Formats: sequence, structure tokens, C-alpha cells
Amino acid sequence: MNAPGVLYVVANTLGNPDDLPPRARRTLAEVDLIFAEDTRTARRLLESLGVHRPLRSCFDANEAERAVEAGALLAEGKSLALLSEAGTPAVSDPGFRLVRAAIEAGARVVPIPGPSAVLAALVASGLPPDRFLFLGFPPRKPGARRELFASVRFVPATLVLYESPHRVAEALADLAAVLGPDRQACLARELTKTHEEIVRDTLGTLVQRYEQSRPLGEITLVVEGARGIGPLADLDGELLLRSQKLLGAGYSPRDVADILAAETGRPRKDLYSLVQNARREDA
Repeated sequence: MNAPGVLYVVANTLGNPDDLPPRARRTLAEVDLIFAEDTRTARRLLESLGVHRPLRSCFDANEAERAVEAGALLAEGKSLALLSEAGTPAVSDPGFRLVRAAIEAGARVVPIPGPSAVLAALVASGLPPDRFLFLGFPPRKPGARRELFASVRFVPATLVLYESPHRVAEALADLAAVLGPDRQACLARELTKTHEEIVRDTLGTLVQRYEQSRPLGEITLVVEGARGIGPLADLDGELLLRSQKLLGAGYSPRDVADILAAETGRPRKDLYSLVQNARREDA
């Protein structure tokens, strides 16, 4: 029997072809098959490299099916590459299921690191990069989007998220409403491309800038994490309200305390007492 193959998770460029690492070029030229988010983009990339390898699509709608195929091929000893249209596969892009299938097949999963819009925007934002939380694409519906932002309001880490140019004005407005208009933020657009733009300002000012003139292209938002959120009593009042909402949604007091501890960094035992107070007030 053949030994299990290898799945290479290959980071693609964000737009500038000179950013493709030599190891990625070599890997794409040597594998048996490439699973690509967009086969047209992948084919143009391979042609520019003088590489001719079989391509198979792997996008959101067919990822589960492709994962089964990839697992079978890896079990036969094949070498596969996973390639996103831009950036690192599986980071708010298809590919997670293929990685899981490879692991289940006993195959090696080899990351070929390279471009990432998350890291590029983070290091250019001027906001602290030592601790950050990546939120991916926020929900499209306003209520769910605001609920996500509320869940990270007290997180003392820089926030990074992707957003469509069609919804970025609404997302900025919700961020300002939930986190506060004075938080520092950065909008990074078309990273590494000809029309790259990096705008740094407060959330309130960015809302005013983009509510009438919507930006074009791929967008990454970086937002300052929680800092000195006023007197402790004020913070406890907000946490009390959040506790009541979570309890009303069916979470147990212990679960609510765990959630608040993760969001605020405060000791769980202190927050458990606060949750019990919220429970009594709700009774």
C-alpha cells in the first residue's frame, strides 16, 4: 500500500505577483494536483510561472465534496496543493475541510507561508500587534453584526476583520456605535496592489469619510482594543446588562461567567458573583 501523501497549504499573493515566495512556486510546480478557490485566477498564475499542473476547483459550495476527493487522493499517496484566490488558504477562505480530510487520511499537512491580509494590515495600522483577535467577515445582518461587536467590546486586544466594500460603511457605523466613536482604527484597501490605501483615524471619522463615498476593492479593518473603559462601576453596570441578556438566551451562570472572563480578562470568580446578582435582579 502507498504511504499517505502530502497536502501543501500554499499562501498566494494578495495582488502583487512579486510577493509569491520561491518555495510556493516550486511546490506548485511539483504537486500532482492543485485545489484552487478560483481556477481561472490559478491558471493565470501558473501560466505566468510556466507551470502546467492539473487544477480542481474548491470553493464554499463544493468544499465538502472536494474534501472527500482530496482525502481519497492523499490515501493513494498523491501530493496536493491548496491555493486561495489571494492570501493564505482557510483564513476566511475555503480549505479547512481539506486540511481536516488530510489529517484523517494520515497525510502530512505542510504550510507554505506567505502573504496574509490580516498581518499586512495589522503591522501597517499603527495599532498594537502583540495581541490581536481576528473576527473574519462579520455577519451581514445588522443585529447579528452588532451582537458580534458587543461580544468583543471589552477585549483588550487589537481587532482585525474583513469586510465587503458594499457593507463597510455599515460595519464602521456599527463598530462606532458599539465600541465608541473615539476608538482608533485603520482601513486597509487593496493591499500590495497599485491602488493600495491605508487610512488611519478614529471610528467616528472613518464613518463620516465613507458613509457617502464607499471604498472599492478588498478591505481589512483594524480596530483598537479595549482600554480604560471608565470607572469600574460603569463597566460592572454594562456587564450586568450583558449577563442578563446571556442568561435570557439560555446560557448557564457558569457559561456566562466564562464568556465575560474571556471578553474582559477579569477573574472568573468575580464575574460569577456579578452574574449571580444579574440572575437575582432578573428573577
